[in-house]
Order: sequence, then structure tokens, then C-alpha cells
Amino acid sequence: MCRIGLLRNLCPVPSLNQHHAVFQRRVALVHHDEVRSDRRRSYRGLGARALTAIGVATLLGSMLAGNAQATTIDAGNSASGAVSHGYRHGLVQHVGTNLPGLLGLTNLQYGGGTAAVGVTTGAPKVILVFWGSQWGSAGTDTNGNTTLTGDSQGTASRLQGFFKGLGTGAETWSGVMTQYCEGVASGAKSCAAGDAHVGYPTGGALAGVWADPSVAAPAQATGNQIGAEAVKAAGHFGNTTAASNRNVQYVVLSPTGTHPDGFNTTTGQFCAWHDYTGDTTMSGGAPLSPYGPLAFTNAPYVTDAGSSCGSNFVNAGPSGATDGVTIVEGHEYAETISDQFPAGGWTDIQGNENGDKCAWISSGQGAAQNIALTTGSYPVQSTWANDYSGSTGGCEVAHATVK
Repeated sequence: MCRIGLLRNLCPVPSLNQHHAVFQRRVALVHHDEVRSDRRRSYRGLGARALTAIGVATLLGSMLAGNAQATTIDAGNSASGAVSHGYRHGLVQHVGTNLPGLLGLTNLQYGGGTAAVGVTTGAPKVILVFWGSQWGSAGTDTNGNTTLTGDSQGTASRLQGFFKGLGTGAETWSGVMTQYCEGVASGAKSCAAGDAHVGYPTGGALAGVWADPSVAAPAQATGNQIGAEAVKAAGHFGNTTAASNRNVQYVVLSPTGTHPDGFNTTTGQFCAWHDYTGDTTMSGGAPLSPYGPLAFTNAPYVTDAGSSCGSNFVNAGPSGATDGVTIVEGHEYAETISDQFPAGGWTDIQGNENGDKCAWISSGQGAAQNIALTTGSYPVQSTWANDYSGSTGGCEVAHATVK
């Protein structure tokens, strides 16, 4: 791996300290998950990105002097091939395995909407779907959260507490996403007061929990099968119209030991991704939804991947073993509400969403950290704010709500 300024992965390794001496500052390198939409593939070849990286690298020194945000240069695809499928929007790659991108140099822009939808404009509603008989028998903990005997890491309770807590106690992590909107011109990079902004999850984002033990979850589900489970969940909750699903996202959680869409395999070094049921490029094809297009997340059992998917990324010891659970799902949640039916919402010129640009920052501006909610303390990553630092853009964990 090579760093020339901030250009990496193109030559043998020099000392990182040499580059810190050049720039006279600490740079937090952002590991991102590169996502492609079909309409951008024509100009996103590996060679083109590498040449762009080389051309921009010479400018970084002066730019960094006035930019507190961690910045990286794109040198192409992940070596693992994890981003080779266009339907894996907002893909969270393993810690340290992804190549960098022009993440800190480009703000998000509006994609014009998909099926007339750009962002989640009402209060976001999250439905957690624990897919498969492998989750075991359901119970209830002292906080009223559903527990499952096959959930050895207690991920179900962690996620429920997290989503119950969002939008309560005046928490400001959710405020970062509210600066984005829909109904503006395609290519716009800002929104005005009165535009249809991303909604704040007042009173909590959790709208439902369903443990579906009707059949065993597949050992390696396709995108189509994951989306079909989201459709099944919509029917279970009575969300049988496009209107009733307008602000809903379905988080399809696979049980431990499974590999949805190749998770935790040599050809699928990722932690999660999101999409919508109208995407015909996903593995197995688009699932049939009689309820209108649905936003859903492929949420594997991320603790199976250990530190590669965030275990102990923020907190040391046993309490940090589930750090990745809320870091990864928080990433996908934030991206879904700002790009509900990809990629009609907010992405940068490479297709990266607001979570991609700030993934796995361990120190400095935008570092992942615990946030205090009324339901407890939960580790999260920052997300991209176009309006940071005079609209130069950057990663933030807290932001006032924009309406």
C-alpha cells in the first residue's frame, strides 16, 4: 500500500509519518464503501478513477490546510470484489479492506428521485424483521424488547433500544440527515427552507418488530430473497399500499451462521447494504411487490465478522463486542432516509452516500463515538453534511434539525 500525500494502494509502502510531516497535521483516513448506480457506470472504470486520483493528489496539500475533514483518493474497486454488484447501495465494507475515494472533496448532490421519491420526508419508520427459524424462540426483556434464544450476542435488544431512542431526548445525530430534501433540481447540493426535508424521528424510529420463524433463512440468500422477505413483512404489518410504505424501511436481519448475498465469505467482504424492491439488477432479480416499491436493508449477523464489521471499534472489552451492530445499521438507516430508492436521492459524483463517506473513522473530525439516547448509550458513525465548514462538506455526529 502506498501513500503519496493521501494517494494509497498504488505503490510500495512508505512511512505514514513522512506524510504527516509534509502536511503538518493528522489526517483521519476515511474507509468507504463504493457504490455504483447503473447510470454512472459508463465513466467509472478503474483506469479513469486511478488517473483522476493522480491528478488530484497534487492539490491535496493546500486543500487540507483549510479543511478539517478527513480526505481520501479513489484508486478503484475493493480488492475483495465486494462492490462489484451495483445493487449493493451504501455497502459497508470490512474495516480496513476498502480502497479510498474522493470522499472529502465532493459534496452530495440530488439524483432527481426514483419513482418520484428521493428521501424519507415523514418521520422515518423502521421495521426490524428477524428472518428465519434459526433465531429461535421469542421472549421479552425488562425493557420490553423482543429477545430471541438464537441471538447469542443480544443484537435484537441492541437494535430495538437504538431505534426506540432515536428522535428522543433532543438527540442531534439524526439532525445531520435533515439537511437533505427532495423536489429540488437534479444535481442540487443544498435545500431551502420549506423544501421537503428528511424527517426527524420524533418519539422514536422503531415502528415494528417481527420474528418470522416460518422457514429457515437461506444459508446464502440472494438479493431477491432478501427483498421478498421485506415484502412479506409489509404484508404482515398491513402496509399494503405505496402510501403506507412511503416512510418505512424494512431491515431484514439474517441469523448467525448465514451468509446473505455472500456476507462473510471470500467474495463478499461487506457488513450490510440497502436497496429497494424495484431494482432489477439485484441478484435473483427484483422481487415482486404488490405494495409499491419498498426500501429494505440486507442486515447480516455482523458480529459473525468480528472486528471486520466493527466489534470493539469504539468500546473496549466485552461491552464493545456489539459496537458494529449499531454502527453498521445506523449507517444503512441514515443512507436509506437520504436515498430511499437508490440512487434517486443524495449521492456524490461516484455514487457514495452520506454514510459511505464517513465509514470507519477512528479519530479526528467525524470519528465514530457513543451517543446518549434516552434508551442508553450506542456507538454510531458520523454521516456526511454538505453544510459543514462553510458548505465545503464534512462528517458530523451532531447537527441541529433542519426543516
